[in-house]
Amino acid sequence: MTLCDSQFVQIPNGELVIDAYFVQPVGVEQCPAVIVIQEIFGVNDHIRDITRRIAALGYVAIAPAIYQRIAPGFEAGYDPEDVKVGRAYKVQTKASELLSDLQATVDYLSALPQVSPTSVGCIGFCFGGHVAYLGATLPAVKVTASFYGAGIANWCPGEELAATVDLTAEIKGKIYAFFGEEDASIPAEQVAQIETALKSHHIDHQIFRYAGAGHGFFCDRRGSYHPEAALDAWQKVQTLLQTL
Repeated sequence: MTLCDSQFVQIPNGELVIDAYFVQPVGVEQCPAVIVIQEIFGVNDHIRDITRRIAALGYVAIAPAIYQRIAPGFEAGYDPEDVKVGRAYKVQTKASELLSDLQATVDYLSALPQVSPTSVGCIGFCFGGHVAYLGATLPAVKVTASFYGAGIANWCPGEELAATVDLTAEIKGKIYAFFGEEDASIPAEQVAQIETALKSHHIDHQIFRYAGAGHGFFCDRRGSYHPEAALDAWQKVQTLLQTL
């Protein structure tokens, strides 16, 4: 593992300033960058931990607050009230604004001398998995890992489109998508819809389905944590990031 430095930074996006958690390897002159996209619970300890884990692999990693426009500084745990609040913020987001904030994050990374040119990856969890699928349409994003992004097949933030899956043709790079077969929020037929769209548009992709795993299986702070699925998915993420 690589030693890392972490800090909180701010990303400019017009009049908006986006808070972000930033981690970089120590002693590495230049490396690819990875954007980590939060669950509905904000840039909490779990997301910061993932950001550090990615940086320890030798990448610049950054987790922007995608609720910055709605609830600056929001960070929550996983009890029912936290879920209720996080979902309430989720439905206030808009795809166009999320994409704008991700592009601002790409621009911020691209201006850093320690970031390799045009080498940006994206990984997201829960609602962040949905947002990562959106972010895969940005030209600079070369690889994407989308974890259990509910609603991709039948909803779009802000309802600016019928469904985010309709943007599949615009995905620029490679995408891995991870789903638990026991995830009640993402029926098997929706996973099949996503897979069909990726295949029909000839997107470089892999879909991973985990038997016995539910929503949030990667998060070791949640009751739905599934260690075996999480370990396998993490290994596949590392393989994906190595293609940056």
